[in-house]
Amino acid sequence: MTADFQNWASDCQAHIEVFLASRLPAIDCIPIRLHKAMRYSVLGGGKRVRPLLAFAAGELVQADKARVTIAAAAVELIHVYSLVHDDLPCMDNDVLRRGKPTCHVEFDEATALLTGDSLQTLAFELLAEKKLSDTPEIQLEMIAQLARASGSRGMAGGQAFDLDSVGKTLSLPELEFMHIHKTGALIRAAVMLGARCSNHLNEAQLKQLDHFAKCIGLAFQVVDDLLDAEATTATLGKTAGKDAENNKPTYVSILGINQARELAQKLQHDAYQALDHFGDNALRLCQVTDFIIQRKF
Repeated sequence: MTADFQNWASDCQAHIEVFLASRLPAIDCIPIRLHKAMRYSVLGGGKRVRPLLAFAAGELVQADKARVTIAAAAVELIHVYSLVHDDLPCMDNDVLRRGKPTCHVEFDEATALLTGDSLQTLAFELLAEKKLSDTPEIQLEMIAQLARASGSRGMAGGQAFDLDSVGKTLSLPELEFMHIHKTGALIRAAVMLGARCSNHLNEAQLKQLDHFAKCIGLAFQVVDDLLDAEATTATLGKTAGKDAENNKPTYVSILGINQARELAQKLQHDAYQALDHFGDNALRLCQVTDFIIQRKF
């Protein structure tokens, strides 16, 4: 990564952290335990990959950063809600997330369930309360897109498929289908919501951008599977080797380490190609792509 990108990413991460802290309920606001859990889960951790993608897409179209910040925060709140719920005993039953005890361990299962519910609704409150587009119809579509990406036809549906696949042997297309929904849908939403904060792109350009987001969403999951197989718990900030322990199908279990790494590189190349005709305006999206592929934790 270049120093320029590192500085840009750090600025974006700090910016979204401050915004999230300002919009989450205060720690002394009743119900205090729930609001403590919400702030505990959201603040002070994570790479903020989805906000980085939203900001990079916003730069592609010269969107107002204040608008993109709201979209980025909404996607991140949905992401954190999914982590809180995924870690529950009824799902992945994990005890470590972002280098600290998971929400249900630090608080309790009921509070963790309500924390996820509350973060989800806060995300849609943010999208609905401010003007994010000069065209009301586009803003409604943005809200609908995040809803689709989060629900049974997106992230939640992918998680259901994931739970049902434990102990089974999936084909590569089946695994791709699962992760297009479980991981990829929200990453695509981050890119598209950032871009829709401006009206500069036509439908053909939006399709190209969505194809980029699809490629990078799958690449993100391939790298996640590689890290789960190769990295340590201390490095990851979450329990390493959990997929193999739970007998879950992954890109590593199906393809092996080397072929999985090759697939990540192919998806990276395909993502670059989708951005070709955007020229230098796509620099930040290319840099975030490199960050996703090259990350070590």
